[in-house]
Amino acid sequence: MAAVSKANTEEPKTNLLSPKSKNKDNAKEILCRNVTIYGKCRYEDKGCAFNHKVEKAATPEGAADSHSKKSFSVDSPSFTPSFLSPGDGAKTALRPSSTTISPKAASAAPFLPKQTIPRPNTSTPPVRQDARTPDWALPGAQEFVPGRLDPSALQAQDVNDHRTPHFDSFPTNHPPLNPYLDPNGAAFFQAQSMFQQPLQYHQYAPLGPYNTNMLPYQRTVHDLFLPNDLREDLQKRMAAALQTLPNSQLPQHIESYHSLVPLDTTHHKSSSIFGGYHSWVYKAQSSANGHFFVLRRIEGFRLTNELAIRSVQPWKHLVSANVVRTADVFTNRSFGDSSLFVVTDYHPLSKTLAEHHHIGHGRHVRGRNSIDQVPETVLWSYVTQLASALKTIHNGGLAARVLDTSKVLVTGKNRIRLNGCAVMDVIQHEAGTPLPQLQRQDLVNFGLTILSVGANVADASQNFARAMDQFKRFYKPELQNAVVWLYSAQQYQDRTTDQFITLISSQMIAAFDAALHADDNLHTELAREVENARLVRLLTKLNFINERPEFEHDRQWAENGERFFLKLFRDYVFHQVDAQGHPVVDLAHVLSCMNKLDAGMDEHVTLISRDEQNCFVVSYRELKKAIESAFQDLNSHARRI
Repeated sequence: MAAVSKANTEEPKTNLLSPKSKNKDNAKEILCRNVTIYGKCRYEDKGCAFNHKVEKAATPEGAADSHSKKSFSVDSPSFTPSFLSPGDGAKTALRPSSTTISPKAASAAPFLPKQTIPRPNTSTPPVRQDARTPDWALPGAQEFVPGRLDPSALQAQDVNDHRTPHFDSFPTNHPPLNPYLDPNGAAFFQAQSMFQQPLQYHQYAPLGPYNTNMLPYQRTVHDLFLPNDLREDLQKRMAAALQTLPNSQLPQHIESYHSLVPLDTTHHKSSSIFGGYHSWVYKAQSSANGHFFVLRRIEGFRLTNELAIRSVQPWKHLVSANVVRTADVFTNRSFGDSSLFVVTDYHPLSKTLAEHHHIGHGRHVRGRNSIDQVPETVLWSYVTQLASALKTIHNGGLAARVLDTSKVLVTGKNRIRLNGCAVMDVIQHEAGTPLPQLQRQDLVNFGLTILSVGANVADASQNFARAMDQFKRFYKPELQNAVVWLYSAQQYQDRTTDQFITLISSQMIAAFDAALHADDNLHTELAREVENARLVRLLTKLNFINERPEFEHDRQWAENGERFFLKLFRDYVFHQVDAQGHPVVDLAHVLSCMNKLDAGMDEHVTLISRDEQNCFVVSYRELKKAIESAFQDLNSHARRI
């Protein structure tokens, strides 16, 4: 009995160790696969029923050649499990050979082929990397630390190493310097650091091509929205208004203004315009109303008379389309010195005339015409706008006192505004210069500004004759006479802005006509967006009503009756599919349905439920009434809450 029980206990173990054929006699004639694959069977003495002698295996003629050509080799190592069975313990444990795979291989490092690692700029021989060494354990590898790229490292790089260096866009080791706290102005703010993300103004650009063979009543999708160039310009301006300066060393608050961002494009500041004082310009946001303004800082100014601040009050009430409005004036010591701050309106992405036309950088002349020449019509537009600004200023009993190519802003296409006013009234309040003399000097500066733009001269007052000779090469005598008349205004006591406007009255009419055309164009583009606002309100109501989870079990708000076919109408508008079951994305269908719904037409539409068990035939008039009724019920629920 004991022997029988022992055989019975070992039988499952034998079954696990080697598979047995049902016909043992036939199995003895078959060569064991372990011998074929591995060259040896470890279960030969443990009950394996197959043949383990290669010479006795029945093989046909030529089989030896075929076996030699197989991809498996008899010299291949055999697979050895760690334990033959769970209950064998140490008796059945096999000693793994050098060719076996350890159970710890699952957590081992990935295979890395042997290669030679070059070390530039070193005389030591190259290190041969072992395949068993993980890539993170290499002696030459260092932990990545963000920081700026050292220029000396690029120069020391091996000439034969053509790998592209990696630049770090997020400097943390070297904080940015603030040039506005540096008295010498050694460093300068880089404008590209203000933008944290690329501007997404291109995401609505049309793909084209466009079909020009359309009937008069046919329209494309692009006819319903703003033109791409206008929309792009507006989005760029909004992005510029919201830009910030990370890691700024500027003061956090100046009076009621915060989030300062420098707007200067060069650190070479001229002190001749504002009476010997250097000025800096910042964009800031008001804590009072959230609007954006420009703070012009007059560095090192000490206020000695309170009446100088009060002289700015008339500028606050001056309203002109060609003058940047002055909002406030105050003094502050947030920058470590006594500074005067003049607050004006902010016009995003505006440039000065000197920056816009690259004045003082020379021109490429080809024959009589210049490649960079300012067209005469554009120059006449500047003349008429500046004349309008000076007329408003002089009629208000004031003088601009600052009229230069660096203080005239270009805020749009051929659209300019006079900037920097009211600063000289505070700085030179005690000078006591008569007002008529200051107004005539405005006319002289007016002529020099137009001459500088036309002749591409930074300062036309240094050599008026030479600049005038350059100006005559490109412009007609009428514009030349206007510049000469303005430049000689200081020599004649009776010359005023009104006389100059009379002199250029024909050009004023042309500029007024162009302004009316531009106004008509803007109204035409604005009319495209009127329908969009109406449809957005209607879509908002429809989405407020459909599938509200908080009213899911409310019998008074359950999806039955009018609220149910409003849900089906939503599926009819937005969730249609074609005959093949593909989604239908048709903006014309959406706009057509929403326009009919807003108008409440008597046209009927068939609405079918998703399970195709319910069908409704309703008119757009009934749908409109249902939307209004459901929206009123929704408002009543909100009031009760």
